[in-house]
Amino acid sequence: TKLTGHHHTMTTIRRFTCDDLFNFNNINLDSLTETYNLGFYLQYLAQWPDMCTIAESASGRSMGYMLGKAEGLGENWHGHVTAVTVAPEYRRIGLAEKLMSILEGVSDKVYHGYFVDLFVRASNAVATTMYNKLGYTTYRRVLDYYSGEEDALDMRKALPRDIHKKSIIPLPKPVHAWEVD
Repeated sequence: TKLTGHHHTMTTIRRFTCDDLFNFNNINLDSLTETYNLGFYLQYLAQWPDMCTIAESASGRSMGYMLGKAEGLGENWHGHVTAVTVAPEYRRIGLAEKLMSILEGVSDKVYHGYFVDLFVRASNAVATTMYNKLGYTTYRRVLDYYSGEEDALDMRKALPRDIHKKSIIPLPKPVHAWEVD
């Protein structure tokens, strides 16, 4: 997939590979980005390769990436956004939206999920606003999700398989992190 933007000529979006693990530090230096251990990334690349994508500039610099997975049982079968992050110098050009769109498409067409969900820090208004614009709504608040220090918002977007949009009906009260499956 190719994208064009205002301060770069061409962006390539392709499947994330093991080699990319050595070239994405410029993205992971952001304080809101969780950095995982090598085994974690490798598990995603092995189990859900079609849900792991990276955006690269024309010069080969990593611009942003997405890690996702398919999980759940029955009507809770869904695509999950584990991480979507864009390097600071490449923000506000629609890259996160493009990465999200790819994961939503794979969740729908390949995995036949009912919805896509993600967790975001309750204090991260910029991300929450972006997800709202992409059609995500808050399904529930998860208390003390981030290291017991901050709540998460579990945001969801129904996919075509969820005809009646049951998956996105908000829960009436918050849940604790240990209650999240």
